[in-house]
Amino acid sequence: MTVLSTEDEGKFLMDVRGEQIGIVTEVDPIEQVAYVDPEPSLTEAWIQGLGRGDANEDDLEIPAENVATVTDSEVRVDADLSSDAEE
Repeated sequence: MTVLSTEDEGKFLMDVRGEQIGIVTEVDPIEQVAYVDPEPSLTEAWIQGLGRGDANEDDLEIPAENVATVTDSEVRVDADLSSDAEE
């Protein structure tokens, strides 16, 4: 299992197809949940990139058990979360 930390805030969330889903706004290291803004504005993305943002009520909750890998710039989940997946 992948372990999430506050160091992952500001990284892009990617699905298994390599589609960018959003940006990690906050990580709860105790509950092992990443909060992801699926539609960040340019300003929000910049603030998140600096690790200065917070989760909002409309952010997605991604449990660590769904995270396949974490790199220097992205968090990749083991599912297809793109909008094309439902078609």
